[in-house]
Amino acid sequence: MSHKPSVSPYVYDVDEASYDKKVIQASRRQPILVDFWAEWCAPCLSLSPALERVIDELEGLVLLAKVEVDDNMHLAGHYRLRGFPTVILFVDGQEVGRFHGSRASHWLRDWIEEHLGDCLGHASKRSASDTKT
Repeated sequence: MSHKPSVSPYVYDVDEASYDKKVIQASRRQPILVDFWAEWCAPCLSLSPALERVIDELEGLVLLAKVEVDDNMHLAGHYRLRGFPTVILFVDGQEVGRFHGSRASHWLRDWIEEHLGDCLGHASKRSASDTKT
């Protein structure tokens, strides 16, 4: 993988071996967005900075797992992905939404809020109370 590694604490790479633990199990504690991308995919490369910016703005309420599809074809096949990038949102081990293609930051923010709604509010209140203790 030659992509620039993220410096965000909320973004991490995942492969087939770590997928269940870092995505499915982790989504039982907090929402996880999974970005299925490829190095040769121009829309993937244009989506990545916007996606990471929105994830950073959410300050850990949602995490971003990045899966490079050429190295993890079984995962791409499992989710029947036909185009890239494909982003799938997991909550409590279940897929709750997905989209394809590159999007602007404001669209991404709206999409996350639309799919998580109350989850974001509860998580925000929980993290605020954690910082008070």
